[in-house]
Amino acid sequence: MSKKIKLLIIGKHSFIGSNLYKYLRSKIFVKKFTFEEFIKLHQKYLNSFTYICNCSISKEYHNNIYKKKYDLDLQIINKIKNLNSKFIFLSSRKVYASKKNLTENSNTRPLTNYSKNKLISESKIKEIINNKYLILRISNLIGKKIYKKNNRKTSNTFIDNYFKFKNMKNKNIYYTNDFKDFLSIDQFNNIFYKILKSSLVGTYNVSLGKKVYISEMLRALNKNISPAKFKIIQTKKNDSFYLNNDKLLKKIKLKIKKKDLLNYCYKI
Repeated sequence: MSKKIKLLIIGKHSFIGSNLYKYLRSKIFVKKFTFEEFIKLHQKYLNSFTYICNCSISKEYHNNIYKKKYDLDLQIINKIKNLNSKFIFLSSRKVYASKKNLTENSNTRPLTNYSKNKLISESKIKEIINNKYLILRISNLIGKKIYKKNNRKTSNTFIDNYFKFKNMKNKNIYYTNDFKDFLSIDQFNNIFYKILKSSLVGTYNVSLGKKVYISEMLRALNKNISPAKFKIIQTKKNDSFYLNNDKLLKKIKLKIKKKDLLNYCYKI
């Protein structure tokens, strides 16, 4: 275990937070708290951590127009802004428009309250804590939840809907055959660990960096389900995208393979 890296995770019941903790606890010194528990922690204790990562979010922040009181990340950085700890902000690929090969310098075009709020939070973080931040713009994560009941759950992702719909009876489920940028939670955990070891700061896309069609994902996921249940359709509206992750992968010296993502899907 590396005792040089100390990570504090906020959002211990969240999908990302709980999976990160499970993966990292044998590799580094890591503690996890709810947002409410974090707020009560003393600054001297917080200053002992190399990184503080927020995985929690409020439903109001996700669904409504931006207000400071909904922004948990703003409350966190105001508490730690005078500390030595670096802050890791989990942003979203949705700050971009749907497009191929999106880099960190691509034009942002958030279309939902959630993505608009993420971009506002990014700006506030840069303003308040200068060079002590790490902003990760994350693509679609695939994986199972450790805590199935999470009172602060705010949205349904592709994999959430898949697990929900696959158990429905006497009903076909329709998917458009767009390509997306998916990443397994195992791949994400490994990338996150490499990021910690590399002492990065700045803004990075965290993604597979390759086209993955919905039909490919369904074939990998549907090992025990009749293919007829899931119908692939074509639409005129193109919602396809993938992120360019070259900037990050060069820094952390890592290769990510599409076959590992599909193998992971086959196993879950």
